[in-house]
Amino acid sequence: MELEFLKSIPIAHRGLHDENKPENSIPAFQAAIDAGYAIETDVRLSKDGELMIFHDDTLTRMTGVNKNVNELTASELKTLRLGGTEERIPLLAEFLELLGGQTPLLLEIKNEPKANKNQFIGKIAASLEGYSGKYAVQSFNPFYVKEYKRLCPDIPCGVLATAQSTKEDFNNSAIWRIKARAVKNMSFNKSVKPDFISYHFPDYPQKSTERFHGLKLGWTVRSREDEAQARKYADNIIFENYIPKS
Repeated sequence: MELEFLKSIPIAHRGLHDENKPENSIPAFQAAIDAGYAIETDVRLSKDGELMIFHDDTLTRMTGVNKNVNELTASELKTLRLGGTEERIPLLAEFLELLGGQTPLLLEIKNEPKANKNQFIGKIAASLEGYSGKYAVQSFNPFYVKEYKRLCPDIPCGVLATAQSTKEDFNNSAIWRIKARAVKNMSFNKSVKPDFISYHFPDYPQKSTERFHGLKLGWTVRSREDEAQARKYADNIIFENYIPKS
């Protein structure tokens, strides 16, 4: 399994976005392609089961609409605008058509607790079947990672983690501290057998990151100073709001 593409090129977080090119928008992705960076982006479901490129659970921050992404159909989501611009929320299929294998892709699978896990992951895998470019997937949900590895054993699959989860990250679950500890420690790694880990860079090193001897990514790096710190422990960076030195 090839992993070199995950560490050889800095990875633009949600595209190479700025005040004129919103995160996870077609212009932000095109800018990353033009600059020669790999791209990290996010996939989740619309109400009618379409695969959408969008980070947050809710639409509020990026569109001003006080609803969850999965409360609107793909057609309804396409009427919204990103960050006060004329840019729309892309479908995964639209993004892949733009990308066309021009630069590596790191696709984060967002948590969809109401969706059938196998159907959700199967739909993503089917959308990428025959894709010509190099790509990897990652998720905070280790069961998504395990299922994608089962379906696509030749595709690099990684576990996302942080030592700084909050109650809100787990939908105010009564057992959020237990879940947060599991994320911090990557407690399911022995079962999942991830090909790489993607850890919140200020939290390196942890016992869990030191135990993992494969490829390590650090997120989200926002300055040259951050980059220098992240590269002490991580093989590559996921960055935004500045241009990396390498």
